[in-house]
Amino acid sequence: MQHQEFEPPEELRDTIKCFWYNRRDSGEQESGFEVLPDGYAEIIFHFGSGCSIAKHGELQTLQSPFIIGLLNQPVIFHTKSRFEIIAIRCFPWTVFDLLGLPSGKDGVRLFEHPIAQLQSTLNKWVKAGKIEEAVAHVKQFFLDARSRIPTDSMLFKAGIAMRAANGTLPVSQVAAAAHATVRTLERNFKQSSGYTVKDVSALIRFEQVRNQLWHYPATNLAGLAHELGYTDQSHLSREFKRYSGTTPAAFARKTKQAKQAVSNDFVAFVQA
Repeated sequence: MQHQEFEPPEELRDTIKCFWYNRRDSGEQESGFEVLPDGYAEIIFHFGSGCSIAKHGELQTLQSPFIIGLLNQPVIFHTKSRFEIIAIRCFPWTVFDLLGLPSGKDGVRLFEHPIAQLQSTLNKWVKAGKIEEAVAHVKQFFLDARSRIPTDSMLFKAGIAMRAANGTLPVSQVAAAAHATVRTLERNFKQSSGYTVKDVSALIRFEQVRNQLWHYPATNLAGLAHELGYTDQSHLSREFKRYSGTTPAAFARKTKQAKQAVSNDFVAFVQA
């Protein structure tokens, strides 16, 4: 597996966390990999064998591009043979405005948009192994898109505060950092992302726990709970299981016992 990340230009840093490329070769047998929730939305272009998810007991083919919005539980994707991705990791309060789409809670979302016209050009670059050129092409699209939408400084400030505090700030303090009332912030935030400040903060906080256990499986959970503002270790464990489907202790054990195998799953979509 190959993975690369690319910094956004300065003009896009209020809307996009990074651009990234990933390649998986899984042979002719269909394989599945799990994507855990985090505090970002991803716009995914894919190339090669195609990609699908299980829906109502059947596999649904995913067109390219599609969006992985904020998830509240893990999602299993299915691929085979060569599978390559070029993706845009966006802040969830900016992704829909950036594309000019209505916000929603779709999780994995198919959509019609002029951005799909990039697919054929990106496919040529990817087939030629010219990943930097492909990413530069995507960056230019978003630079043009960004120039056409107004800057929402309130959401930008709120997002910075939430990220800086790892999702631990009460809504009132996020609103204060954004120089807005709680009511105004919540209304604008939900309109842009489809979620409340509290919803996104909880995912950001879960993301910190997940990353810590990934890098340091032996982390003391009681200490981590205190550091991230959970009531106690039990509270952390309940929230972790809510989003991951497993306990933090079980996740840490799996990571410690088979880290390379988990790495192939983990890095594909959920780099922090």
